[in-house]
Amino acid sequence: MQIAVGSGNPVKREAAARVFAESAVAAEPVPSGVSEQPVGHEETRRGARNRATAALRAGAYDLGVGIEGGVATFGASGAAASEDDDLFLVMWAAVTNGERWGVGAGPSLPLPEPITARVRDGEELGPVMDDVLGKSNVAEKEGAAGAFTDGSMSRTDALDAAVTAAASPFLSDLY
Repeated sequence: MQIAVGSGNPVKREAAARVFAESAVAAEPVPSGVSEQPVGHEETRRGARNRATAALRAGAYDLGVGIEGGVATFGASGAAASEDDDLFLVMWAAVTNGERWGVGAGPSLPLPEPITARVRDGEELGPVMDDVLGKSNVAEKEGAAGAFTDGSMSRTDALDAAVTAAASPFLSDLY
């Protein structure tokens, strides 16, 4: 099976390769169609779906995989989010063969308050993490998930969970 991941980020390709271990997984850098810093579950999920569609169309692939990270609140009892709500790092993935879809989320990690403040002020999480950690390209290495868990969960681990959830209709006969 030929699978395309809609990103040039090696961590995202590796996450998909873990889930589809018996398949050839290629990276296809494609636009997400959402903002550089997706805010909210809806925008983050839409970015994953957009990437999956574009990746599938980028070549002769059987499946397209889209992975998008964003920040979101959960709001009290489904109410509209307020600035008092905690902000979380969220991950969404989508898998499609052009007809069927699977969409799933990965873990949600609370952002530390100093980082939340910067993101709420309009900064993108990736560059904030680079600045806070004094490193470059954190998003292509351990990611915020790795930093927030002191390495207990890498970014690849977190994205693997999202891709696994999204791939479930293609992995199980129960769907």
